[in-house]
Amino acid sequence: MSASEASTTRSSQLGLTESPTPWGKRVPCRSCAHLPLDGVLSLGAQPLANAFSSSLELAEAEPVYPLDLLFCPACSLVQLSSSVSPELLFREYRYFSSVIVSLVEHARQIAQRMVRERQLGPEALVIELASNDGYLLQHYRDAGVPVLGIDPAQNIAAVANERGIPTRAEFFGPELARELAGRQRPDVVHANNVLAHVPDLNGFVEGLGVLLGDHGTAVVEVPYLKRLLDDCEFDTIYHEHICYYSLTALERLFARHGLAIENVEQIPIHGGSLRVFVGSRDTVRAGAAVREMLGEEQRWGVDGAATYQHFSEQVLVLKDELLELLAARKREGARLAAYGAAAKGSTLLNTFGIGRETLEFVADASPHKHGRYVPGVALPIVAPSQLLVSRPDYVLLLAWNFAEEILEQQRAFIEAGGRFIIPIPEPRIL
Repeated sequence: MSASEASTTRSSQLGLTESPTPWGKRVPCRSCAHLPLDGVLSLGAQPLANAFSSSLELAEAEPVYPLDLLFCPACSLVQLSSSVSPELLFREYRYFSSVIVSLVEHARQIAQRMVRERQLGPEALVIELASNDGYLLQHYRDAGVPVLGIDPAQNIAAVANERGIPTRAEFFGPELARELAGRQRPDVVHANNVLAHVPDLNGFVEGLGVLLGDHGTAVVEVPYLKRLLDDCEFDTIYHEHICYYSLTALERLFARHGLAIENVEQIPIHGGSLRVFVGSRDTVRAGAAVREMLGEEQRWGVDGAATYQHFSEQVLVLKDELLELLAARKREGARLAAYGAAAKGSTLLNTFGIGRETLEFVADASPHKHGRYVPGVALPIVAPSQLLVSRPDYVLLLAWNFAEEILEQQRAFIEAGGRFIIPIPEPRIL
């Protein structure tokens, strides 16, 4: 049995709708154009994870798109089989980074570090690609460093501009990079959690190289593929996340465009991420940390099919364990809700078929989501204060990657007897 056939069997065991994109479809790797790619896991046809419906839209059929994960045996990039139009995904966006306190603190720390290490001042320039509402660039601005944000979401760019963060509502690519570089090359370019979202991967990295020239440093953060697989973080898979990176895949991608990874750090944000420092290969060389991690990934099996087959098998185990845990609580007469109307929550709920028969609502801190419904399962999204009003016995923590922050915020609910269920990497009750 081929890797793709094995993945099809495992996907059918998940009880998912057959994907409209057959595994046999020949799609080239987004990074190196290799054919064919190996199937890893099909999550079937799912709605867009951030397409929160209003009450008026509930009666309308939701568009669904294939969510199939593939692996490139040539460059090790893990990627979706197809992509949804960025115009549809990102022009109007409901994810505001500043809502997440720990994310703002994470941004403050790296900004202050770069100001200190690069000795940035009023003559410098820092650009962030996919800058959202200015959650990161505000720290540079407050330190007296000129900034520019690039973000395609018009509603979010408007908020950033209102906050005093100059932001252009555009998609980034080589043409925009040449325009910006013709005015002033940035000293630092941040690209946090955007490289996973880019359908034209080579165009984006080409543009990054144009911006940097021989002078600038790019600080790029991506969720780490090894953590995703080792900890069964399958809910990180959704249509906005087109690509999933190991350091091996990143190194091969950047090298193709004359760039080198000088340093790499593992950071805890988003369930485990990589932060890489990138520059022109004419001016920087891979440091010891980069060489060491590349070796570790080879020993782990970054280029081997067995690594990815084991992951898909673990998703089946997780499904059985979580559904049984929730069913047992329901049999006891407990009331259940969820916390975190995040994209990963949509993937988990839709993949495992968890909806209104199990959960009463989903609480979320973002007021931009209140009064709307989780895609696919139509669970109402409410303010966190509803937890103390409704008093469910258990709350499934869908935004488990921010568990520490959320549990601290919900201390009153916990002290009143409420308990949280963490689904990843294995279901457990706190």
